[in-house]
Amino acid sequence: MTVPLTLLGLLEREPSHGYDLKRDYDAYFGRDKPLPYGQVYATLGRLARDGKVAVGDVEPGAGPDRKRYVITPEGVSEIETWLREPVAPEPHLQTVLFTKVVLALISGRPAAEYLDTQRAAHLQRMRELTETRRTGGTVEALLADHGLFHLEADLRWIDLTSARLSLLAEEVRG
Repeated sequence: MTVPLTLLGLLEREPSHGYDLKRDYDAYFGRDKPLPYGQVYATLGRLARDGKVAVGDVEPGAGPDRKRYVITPEGVSEIETWLREPVAPEPHLQTVLFTKVVLALISGRPAAEYLDTQRAAHLQRMRELTETRRTGGTVEALLADHGLFHLEADLRWIDLTSARLSLLAEEVRG
């Protein structure tokens, strides 16, 4: 996820304070990894430097003055361009899962045990996401579905790799 473009997209909706942008970012996009305040303000500073946002009204606060950020026409143009471009499909040909299996085989460690452990971790995460999908709103359900689909693909790969483990071992041990 690109934080600057996401913040621009949130600002396009309405001028906002950094605190409000962080809250909205975390609510929609940062459920598992909230955005640090320092990153919000550093990103807003760079966007302002680059002419994509401007500082609007400044209000006194309990601490430092609260700045309200406003998207500029350049920022709107960047968001429009970004939204029109498709996301490059990533085939993930070199994943951590694959790397661990190959290294386990090369070193003579039990790759099958690693795959079993990974399968159990995936199934546990799938149970968590299924509960989130069942109890959450539409945003939570769609995010959970996205995660579930990726985990299902990983599980299919784990099963396929388990079935081909002896062939892979022969090839990597050469």
